[in-house]
Amino acid sequence: MSLLAGDLTTQLAFSMFENRGIYALLLGSGLSRAAGIPTGWEITLDLVRRVALAKGVEDRSDWATWYRDEIGGAPDYSTLLEELAASPAERRSILHSYIEPDEEERSEGKKLPTAAHHAIARLVRDGYVRVIVTTNFDRLLENALREAGIEPTVVSSVDALSGAEPLTHSACYVLKLHGDYKDARILNTDEELGGYPAPYDALLNRIFDEHGLVICGWSGEWDHALRAALLRAPNRRYPIFWTLRGDPGTGAEEIIRSKKAQIVRIADADTFFTSTGQRIETLATTRKQNPLSVDLFVSTAKRYLARAEHRIQLDDLVSREAERVAKESAAEEFSANASWSADNFRTRVARYESMSEALAKAAGAMGRWGEGNEAPLVADLIRTLVTRANKVRSGNTFLLGLREYPAVLIFTAYGLGLCRSQRWRELHNLFSLNFPDSNGNKSKRLVETLFLWEWEGHDRDAWRNIEGFEGRKTPLSDHLLDIFTDWSRPFIGLSSDFELLFDRFETLGSLAHLDSTSEAALTEALADQNDFIHPPMGRILWRTQSFRALEDEILTNPMRDTLIEAGFAGGRTSVLELQMKNLKRLAGYMRRY
Repeated sequence: MSLLAGDLTTQLAFSMFENRGIYALLLGSGLSRAAGIPTGWEITLDLVRRVALAKGVEDRSDWATWYRDEIGGAPDYSTLLEELAASPAERRSILHSYIEPDEEERSEGKKLPTAAHHAIARLVRDGYVRVIVTTNFDRLLENALREAGIEPTVVSSVDALSGAEPLTHSACYVLKLHGDYKDARILNTDEELGGYPAPYDALLNRIFDEHGLVICGWSGEWDHALRAALLRAPNRRYPIFWTLRGDPGTGAEEIIRSKKAQIVRIADADTFFTSTGQRIETLATTRKQNPLSVDLFVSTAKRYLARAEHRIQLDDLVSREAERVAKESAAEEFSANASWSADNFRTRVARYESMSEALAKAAGAMGRWGEGNEAPLVADLIRTLVTRANKVRSGNTFLLGLREYPAVLIFTAYGLGLCRSQRWRELHNLFSLNFPDSNGNKSKRLVETLFLWEWEGHDRDAWRNIEGFEGRKTPLSDHLLDIFTDWSRPFIGLSSDFELLFDRFETLGSLAHLDSTSEAALTEALADQNDFIHPPMGRILWRTQSFRALEDEILTNPMRDTLIEAGFAGGRTSVLELQMKNLKRLAGYMRRY
């Protein structure tokens, strides 16, 4: 049995995920039906009802049958509109009340964007869909897109097409084939829909040739020019997925047969698009490197690390992987111009972690078993990732900072490896690495750029969006602990208390951060019982027992003298004691809140 047997929604989601921006959507009136906007057939029957009642006919339960008996044929949307309104402007006025919500409808949530519209907007926001063709007059889709922070290029007339942003350059291109309900040039009679203007035909030819297609809410029975455009499209490069609630009609069958379209059975548009979006999000979250590939990479790095003559191979191995991470980080899915959302944040974090896992584990191994000659390689690695991330300086400030997350992971992994092997001098040198600031100007140390809340990608409220972290006081620190509890086996090995090791690393980082504060400034601040310097600190702030254990460890020999010799506290015991007193006071203050 096939893995995807009978599950075309997952097949579509996988294809959309792996072929970002390739699929266009073709949306018909069925999409807006859930919002309370009637379909063309429903408008037809209502117009029949209203005209008949105005002529004095008694109300009927089946106006379609009455019309057939009275007129001798089936009610026809196009014919009725031609009879009731001679001009496009008059027809627009008739349709207005069917599309625009009144106060009562708005209060009831009717004729407003549905779950399907919002799910489509998210697909556009995340770059999976760029082109949308629709026969709908309403603006539900545009409203949903704007709510998601997207300003679409909307073409609803030939005039608009001539002045619109080119299809290739548009992040979201919406072609409203039949016009907009507020524009008198709407197309809705058989004569008007019998053929499109040449520029429309040319554009449809291109869209249907260059894109896969997801059809939803369109029956294929009407819109003769659109049917013709689909049928004349050349052999498709990408597939068609046609969503249906029932069996296809004659018109749809012809297209399905001609284009070998896949029929996707759905309950409704809301469920379909929401489910598709969720499947894509799951694929993004779980797209990890092959564990065997990660293990092979780390094992190779360890082997090269063990022999001095293999330093060149180690450098090449790490450089190639760093180039891959930097290249993937520059992809459109990590654009800093995207609008903020919790889902987008979680997806980005998971993707950054997936692409950085192998490199981070290798960095941890270099920290654990290196002999010092690997330090310049790690320093170059971190600087390269930061420099590449900072090439983009416009967009959402937090998302810009988040681009440095792979560098944060490498730094943390290497630091934990150094702690495990008690290489305190190399750890102090790591904290003291110089970096230009985000504008490339004044040089700052690593603990002033990538460490906890000094990092531009640190935002406590944002990191609380990680599942289960809603009420955490130090969510970034807690999340890094979770990540490295899972990742640390290849370079930490057996450890009686990994949490204490992690807290030791962050506490020493906080001490290194205080190195920029003079002894005199520390003494002055601590002279006031309620005052202290405020360096970044992690989860140790809330772990009283662990803090006491580390305080005793750091202020007692041989650890104290070893840290002083390694360069912590400027090499002065009196300063180290002041720094620890400051951290203790800060922790006590923070625990009260």
